[in-house]
Amino acid sequence: MKVGVLVSGRGSNLQALIDAMEQGKLGASIVFVISDREDALAIKRCENHRIPYAVVRRKDFKDKVEFEKRMVDLLRERDVELVVLAGFMRVLSSVFLSAFPHKVINIHPSLIPAFQGVRAQKQAVEYGVLISGCSVHFVTEELDNGPVIIQACVPLLPHDDEESLSQRILSYEHRVLPQAVRWIAEGRVKLEGRRVRVEGAKYGTLPVNPQLEHF
Repeated sequence: MKVGVLVSGRGSNLQALIDAMEQGKLGASIVFVISDREDALAIKRCENHRIPYAVVRRKDFKDKVEFEKRMVDLLRERDVELVVLAGFMRVLSSVFLSAFPHKVINIHPSLIPAFQGVRAQKQAVEYGVLISGCSVHFVTEELDNGPVIIQACVPLLPHDDEESLSQRILSYEHRVLPQAVRWIAEGRVKLEGRRVRVEGAKYGTLPVNPQLEHF
């Protein structure tokens, strides 16, 4: 399966995908990366691993429609079959999503639908929850609210702040995102309304549900 990745920042989840691909564990190939920022550290990761990329900045287009159409064109030129948002800090519209129906996934640092949007870890700490985590989900036009493929639970500790919680959640992000990509590449992910079923996966496990198989 050919995968395209959209990024905006440091690209640690992109690196996790690259590592899994190079280790032969991803079951897919990252064929193209798009960054909406020219200063994103993720670009350096692409250069280090010789992965083709492009910088597509929103401000270079007259509107969001033209911006998204350009990204769609670049991905289609490379026959991308699955789009992964790995720290891409923009909400996509139907212009983009309709080009890849049920083939766009995102990693979000909370147990959605809790703490949607930016700085979810800060929201969790300030709210005082005892368990947070991360989710891989299909992307819809509604922010961080698509059908969930896999989630990992991370407990909050009394001394936690945004940074410490973020680091512990991130360690799981780097495992659940490649796992979700592999399941999709294997054709095992079935979307039934809002519910997602991974064929052959073991459910009812913690801290990750369904259970990780390769990561």
